[in-house]
Amino acid sequence: MMVSAVITADIVNSTKLSKADYKKLVKNLEAILQPHQHEFFRGDSFQVFIKSPGEALKVLLQARTVAMKMSESFNCDIRASIGIGQVKLPVKSFHTASGDVFILSGRAFDKMPKEERLSIVSDEKNKAVNLGFKLISQFIDYLFQRLTFKQAAVVYELMMDRTQIDTAKQLKKSQATIHKHTQAAGWPEIEKLLADYKDLISLIQS
Repeated sequence: MMVSAVITADIVNSTKLSKADYKKLVKNLEAILQPHQHEFFRGDSFQVFIKSPGEALKVLLQARTVAMKMSESFNCDIRASIGIGQVKLPVKSFHTASGDVFILSGRAFDKMPKEERLSIVSDEKNKAVNLGFKLISQFIDYLFQRLTFKQAAVVYELMMDRTQIDTAKQLKKSQATIHKHTQAAGWPEIEKLLADYKDLISLIQS
């Protein structure tokens, strides 16, 4: 048994996308999730198994921003829970996988209020860590639910480890515009939250 992460998620407002845009979104999601074992089901829902749990939040935020930058007219997004827990390897099928992590992720997703888009949980015995996860989830939700689609496009590029200079070239915008969007989106705070998340994962693994 080892500590890993499972993301349980669905695409918010997927039915408002055109067929072409929906296919483009799924293709982009597949590219992000490709390094990890994953499965789409019921059309707009999916699960992801991530062996190294410290990577899970970054992967999810990459997925959220790639969805959010799809449309200016409506709020496309990813609603998801991240479960951190024990799993028995190898994971051959999500339907037959054994371990607390799949149960944690699925239950957390089912319990999420509709207005929330992110939940991070570990075993109940990790009370202090779970409190930290809750605060990180709430802060990220606060920042992400205020992103414009232009800001989401910038954050996506930064989440893919591109510099602001590279992002400006990719989006064909000036560096000043990219910097403005970066600050308005709360990118420095997002970076800190990602670091805090990894610190909490280290406490679980120690």
